[in-house]
Amino acid sequence: MSRSGLASRLYRGEAGLDIVPRRKLWFGIAGGLVLLTILSFLIQGFHLGIEFRGGNEFQVPTSVGTMQRAEEALDSALAEESTPEGPAEVVSSQRVGDATYLFRTSPLEQQQATEVRTAVAADLGIAVDEISDNRVSAAWGAQITQRALLGLVIFVVLVTGYLVLRFELRMAIAAVAGLLLDLLLTAGVYSAVGFEVTPSTVVGFLTILGFALYDSVVVFDKIQENTRGITGGSSQTYAEAANLALNQTLMRSINTSVVALLPVGGLLFIGAGLLGAGTLKDLGLVLFVGMGAAFFSSIFFSTPLLVALKNREPRIRQHTQRVLTRRAGGGRDASAVRRPNRQPGQARSTAAEAPADQPAGEEAPAPATEATALAGAAPKVGSRPSGKRSGGARGGRSGGNRPGGKRR
Repeated sequence: MSRSGLASRLYRGEAGLDIVPRRKLWFGIAGGLVLLTILSFLIQGFHLGIEFRGGNEFQVPTSVGTMQRAEEALDSALAEESTPEGPAEVVSSQRVGDATYLFRTSPLEQQQATEVRTAVAADLGIAVDEISDNRVSAAWGAQITQRALLGLVIFVVLVTGYLVLRFELRMAIAAVAGLLLDLLLTAGVYSAVGFEVTPSTVVGFLTILGFALYDSVVVFDKIQENTRGITGGSSQTYAEAANLALNQTLMRSINTSVVALLPVGGLLFIGAGLLGAGTLKDLGLVLFVGMGAAFFSSIFFSTPLLVALKNREPRIRQHTQRVLTRRAGGGRDASAVRRPNRQPGQARSTAAEAPADQPAGEEAPAPATEATALAGAAPKVGSRPSGKRSGGARGGRSGGNRPGGKRR
């Protein structure tokens, strides 16, 4: 009989992948990714947008030609201006829709912005009114950051309380740890790529919070179902039951992640990459990386971390030891010593059957149960019971059914 394919076994929850037993490997991978993320923060940093560091925005109509032509005209106008932080420069440029080029520059005073508009309009051969400018203060970005952090703290507190009530404390700790890992890895990728941090980026980070917890809750619900009353038996450890739950829900997690990543991938690669919708790339990158990292954290980090935390419980640790001892004894508890069969009334004669506290050479006392319950030796099979007959159902007469007897 041919063996089923991996996809079929995944669909039936019978893949048997050793995920939890290899938790040290997954912890090592997660630790390496966190280290790379921290290095990216220290070396690359974040490319803050105009909303977070302040600056000016200039909108130029696409009728002037290519975006490169418009950017060259703006660079030429900014070369004559300076700011307290240094020479003025173009920070970012992108196309917004079909009619506008959006350029972000260093912070400029109102008079400087007017001079730049006039110079760009003269260079491109258009009216000054066709170019608009807007100044953005860094205070607005700081306010957005504070509210986002406050929302994150409130979300984590509420989710932790729900998970404690729905599952238990250790499951809540593992789920929240996976959530924080997801956010950290997403921020690391965003820092390494160098995309501009905008309010859309903050919205994207808050959006992936729910998705990051959804997968963990699904897996933990199956783990709770598989481990209910597990310490009452001795056939399966907690780690094995958790690994079985992972295999049973793995296909569901894959399907959920793929279905969620397809539209987000279209938003990022098609909308921002091919169609040039620059306003979508920051949001698309956060969602795409965050959902992918959520799948990794829920399967390969949160569940193994839960098992590591549960193995610290004395109850689970004793249960695991009992299961391993039973398997080492050939499928039975080592504490259950099988005694040889004895006939009723037979005395203990071997030293192996003597109590542990019985001195050597001293005869063991007769059992208090079997010796007193039976007065004599056990009757042989087929022999008549000793004692008088009751006479049966014929009035108590002896020999009432004896052959040859006359009826009266």
